[in-house]
Amino acid sequence: MDFSVYKILIVDDIPANVWLLKVMLEQSGLQVFTAENAEEAFNRLTKEKIDLILLDVLMPDVNGFELAERLKNNPDYQEIPIIFLTALNTPADIVKGFHLGAGDFISKPFNKEELLVRVRHQLTLLEAKRTIQRQTAELKKTIAGRDALYSVIAHDLRLPISSLKMTLNVLILKMEEQQIGGREILEMIQSANEISEQLFTLLDNLLKWTRSQLGKLEAIPQDINLAELAEGVVEVFSMIAATKKIKINFQSSPVGDTGIFVDIDMIKTAIRNLLSNAIKFSYSGSEIDVVVESDEREVFLSVIDRGCGISPHDQGKLLDVTTPYTTFGTGHESGSGLGLLLVNEFMKLNNGRLFFKSEEGEGSTFSFALPKKER
Repeated sequence: MDFSVYKILIVDDIPANVWLLKVMLEQSGLQVFTAENAEEAFNRLTKEKIDLILLDVLMPDVNGFELAERLKNNPDYQEIPIIFLTALNTPADIVKGFHLGAGDFISKPFNKEELLVRVRHQLTLLEAKRTIQRQTAELKKTIAGRDALYSVIAHDLRLPISSLKMTLNVLILKMEEQQIGGREILEMIQSANEISEQLFTLLDNLLKWTRSQLGKLEAIPQDINLAELAEGVVEVFSMIAATKKIKINFQSSPVGDTGIFVDIDMIKTAIRNLLSNAIKFSYSGSEIDVVVESDEREVFLSVIDRGCGISPHDQGKLLDVTTPYTTFGTGHESGSGLGLLLVNEFMKLNNGRLFFKSEEGEGSTFSFALPKKER
C-alpha cells in the first residue's frame, strides 16, 4: 500500500503531543493535519477528506469520548476509523471506547513502532473495506445490466416463439399424415413443436425469474379450478410427450373441491415446468401420471414419472438459488436449471409449498400444495 495518499487528523490539546505525533507520522510518508479541540476538528473535516483520526481522550470542554460519539452520529464522518490516544487503560474505559466505535487504543506514552503498526493496520482495514464497497457496487451494476439484458431478450423473443409454438400445435392437431407428405414430414413437425415448446419455456422462465429477482413479480390471484387448469396443460404436453413415446395420464379426485385463489399464469407455468422435467427425465415408452386431489385445507398436484430419478446428493442442489442445478435428460435434453427454482418461487408467492421425493433409477414425484379457496 502507498500510505502517502492517506490523511490523518490528530486531535489533542497538548501541543507537544501533537508535534511529536506529527513528526512520527510525516516521517512515514503520511499526510498529517491537526486540531486542538472538537470545533477545530470539525472545521478540518469540512475542508479535508480525512481517512483516520487519532483522538486524545482527556481534553477540556468536549472530551475524546464525546467527540467520538458526535462523529459516529454524523453520516458524513461516521465511517472514519478512530484510534484513541489515552493514559486511561482501565477495562471500563477501553470497553466504553469500543462501544463508541473506536478501531483501536494507543496508551500514552506511546512507542513509535507500535504507533505506526496500529495506524497502518487501521488504514489497511479501511482500504480493504473500500475495495469491497467498490467491488460490491460494480457487481450490483453488472448484475443489474445482466438482468436488464435477460429481460429484454426474453421479452422480445417470447411473442414470436409463442406464435410459432401455437402454429405448430395447430398443424399437429389438424393435419393428418397423408396430408403433409408422409410420416417423415409429420415427425419433423412434431420435433419442431417440441423444440419450440422447450424454447418458449426457457424464455418464459428466464423472463419471470429475472422479474422475480428484481422484485417486480407479484401474484395477481383469481378464482380457478386446479383440475381444469392442469387438464388443459396436460393436453398440450401430451403431444410433446408423444414425440418421446411417453403417455401422460391425468387423474383428478372426484371427492373434494379443487378450487383455489391464485395467480393463474404462475400456477400454469409451475405445472408446465414440472411436466417438462418429467418428460425430460422419463424413458421412451414410459408413462407419467398427473394427479390432482384435495383435503380439507389444501389442493395438491403431483407429477409422477418412472424415469431415471435423482441421487440423494443431487436432490440437495435442486432448490439452491446460488447455483441452479441442471443435468441432461434421458434423451440428452439440456436445461437451464431455472424451472424448479421458479416453481418454488411461485408457490411462495401464492402461499403454497413445493415438495418432492425421488429414488435413483426408479423415478420422481414432484408435488405442490395450495390453500383451498375460502367459501
